Amino acid sequence: MPKVDSSILSSKDKIVSDLENIIDPKNVLSHSDELRPYETDGLTAYRKMPMMVVLPETVEEVSKVLKYCNENKIKVVPRGAGTGLSGGSLPLEDCILLAMGKFNKILEIDFTNRCVVTQPCVTNLAITHAVQDKGFYYAPDPSSQIACSIGGNVAENSGGVHSLKYGATTNNLLGIEVVLMDGTITRFGGKVMDAEGYDFLGLMTGSEGLLGVITEVTVKILRSPEVVQAALVGFPSIEDAGNCVAQIIAEGCIPAGMEIMDKALTKATNDYSKAGYPTDAEAMMIVEFDGTQHEVEAYIMRVKNIAERNNSSSLKISKSNAERLKFWAGRKAAFPACGVLAPDYMCMDGSIPRGKLAEVLNEISKLSKKYGLPVANAFHAGDGNLHPLIMFDANDKESLRKCEEFGAEILKYCVKVGGALTGEHGVGIEKRELMCEAFNNRDIQQQLTIKVALDPNSLLNPGKVYPILRKCAEEGRVHVHGGKTKFPDIPRF
Repeated sequence: MPKVDSSILSSKDKIVSDLENIIDPKNVLSHSDELRPYETDGLTAYRKMPMMVVLPETVEEVSKVLKYCNENKIKVVPRGAGTGLSGGSLPLEDCILLAMGKFNKILEIDFTNRCVVTQPCVTNLAITHAVQDKGFYYAPDPSSQIACSIGGNVAENSGGVHSLKYGATTNNLLGIEVVLMDGTITRFGGKVMDAEGYDFLGLMTGSEGLLGVITEVTVKILRSPEVVQAALVGFPSIEDAGNCVAQIIAEGCIPAGMEIMDKALTKATNDYSKAGYPTDAEAMMIVEFDGTQHEVEAYIMRVKNIAERNNSSSLKISKSNAERLKFWAGRKAAFPACGVLAPDYMCMDGSIPRGKLAEVLNEISKLSKKYGLPVANAFHAGDGNLHPLIMFDANDKESLRKCEEFGAEILKYCVKVGGALTGEHGVGIEKRELMCEAFNNRDIQQQLTIKVALDPNSLLNPGKVYPILRKCAEEGRVHVHGGKTKFPDIPRF
């Protein structure tokens, strides 16, 4: 992580006093017992106590706090619900953690324009709950949707089960209000898609809190479909399941959602949620279609035929909405279900071409034997987004080290076969040192140029996304003497 600024730590009392003059003193937390809940996010293997926590209540307060920090060279780490799995909101010892938890209100529901304007710490699922009585819903649905915040979804460009058909957050985002590091309050987008000018909305989406602090979000909502039906399919091998997925897409069937879980995860989930999944199958797939009655029935029959051609061992079609929700309840509970398999697990996140699914899963199996750590696999099969869950013991440093190396090898292999380091969890600190596997010097330099333009002092969420050990090389600060670089044997961009 970035070097701790001892001068900032020694000025803590003054900083606390200054901030108490900017916002309500009760919203400035500085004692260790108050800070403890903020020492980690969803990536619980890493912990660090922040110098202090600030909980603003208005956009103006956010602006004043950021302006103060910018003028005094104080690092700021934004935080929403803290459910992120890549360490994106992990605090720094000399930072102010800007906790946005009080920004938790839906500001406007506009059915005419089919959008919702909300503060960033409203949960993902709360948006659907607010509009479902009128026959609408919000499509992106991460597994943590009951707890994750919409602002965090924007910061990580979260997806979910239904991103295959309806896209990730970026495809459902209309506008944001954001506060820059110097305190400037600005807006990008609005209530319509594709606003004119530069795509600053796209730039901010997935920026992981490095470019600004989101204070308002406008998302589009969709009319609930006439019919929704799901099929639960078992396969004798993970290869058969992967081939089935590829053929479903190849034949022009676009499911609303399509998920696969391996046998280890299916068993854990069955025991946890009583979902009724096939226990003898090596892989289990949920595929869901929505639309009119006629087209849903036609798609389900096509999937049944494709599954049979790929050696499916069982197939169950939902006969009611309650049964369909039971199918999904198991998948939504997959992560907590893994709590019985090991003291801890690390949820990886990578993307691959659909045709490489079986190959990558076989490689994960080999790596599991190499490192001696069990792994359970769940993934958004239709868009190739893998979520291997590596089992380990966080209290055992050697086990954690193996887990980190195992995860890094999985992600490197994803890139090798034409995929990406991340699908929806972001880079954070988890994948920071792997960025060079996916991007060359020019790519990273371009990203850093944008970062410097908006945050010249690199105070906003520092130590995230961009490799620390290679930072000087990334910024073009490698000294060249006599046409030769020092330590030529060290790999460079």
